[in-house]
Amino acid sequence: MEKSEKLQELVTSEQIIKEKKNLSYDCDICKKVFSLKGNLISHKCIHAGEKPLHCDICGRSFTYNSEIIRHKLSHTGEKPYHCDICGQSFSQNSTLTAHKRIHTGEKPYHCEICGDTFSVSNSLTQHKRIHHTGERPYHCDICGKSFSQNYALTQHKRIHSGEKPYHCDICGKSFFNGSSLTQHKRIHTGEKPYRCDICGKSFSVSSSLTQHKRVHTGEKPYHCDICGKSFSQNSHLARHKHIHTGVKGKG
Repeated sequence: MEKSEKLQELVTSEQIIKEKKNLSYDCDICKKVFSLKGNLISHKCIHAGEKPLHCDICGRSFTYNSEIIRHKLSHTGEKPYHCDICGQSFSQNSTLTAHKRIHTGEKPYHCEICGDTFSVSNSLTQHKRIHHTGERPYHCDICGKSFSQNYALTQHKRIHSGEKPYHCDICGKSFFNGSSLTQHKRIHTGEKPYRCDICGKSFSVSSSLTQHKRVHTGEKPYHCDICGKSFSQNSHLARHKHIHTGVKGKG
């Protein structure tokens, strides 16, 4: 082979390599660009609504392999991500990031309808469906009950099946969902990560902190539709309504 032919072959080979390096795969629906064909295929599942990857423990479905790997940590109990402020551990880095906003008070997600702010995007989505749109797109095929989130439907179905895939490794008690297990474990550990920034009192669940803060603010968001009286907690409203109905509550 002559020198000029060898040079041409080398140039052609380098050009092919360069073209491969610059090769991109475009989504014909949203025009997002990917460097790997496999990533494009996975991405298209989002548009199709497909979640081909299933957790063999709880049945929850996912689009990406990375999602199911992170999810399975909730079953194994592995929590490699630690909060450097309070020491609480998490199975996902994104959950740790959201948790840290409890300490910083950061709420970067804003509702453009009412102005309420949230620390995580899922809370904003759920807020809009509950308070503004009333949308409940996820329906139980057994009892017909509807939900604003798919994950809530998955948890609800366990009431029918009796499935409790989340187990306490200390006492063996089982739960329908991971958050209930997390809250339960604080009975054993005594952990109270939710602290009132006004008086310093601590709580094991965030909802208890929310209710407690109403002692300081005087907020009473629960209203009786019969007499108009207001209450700081929904349970107090329920007990109050027994006055009108004549039904005696427990205790």
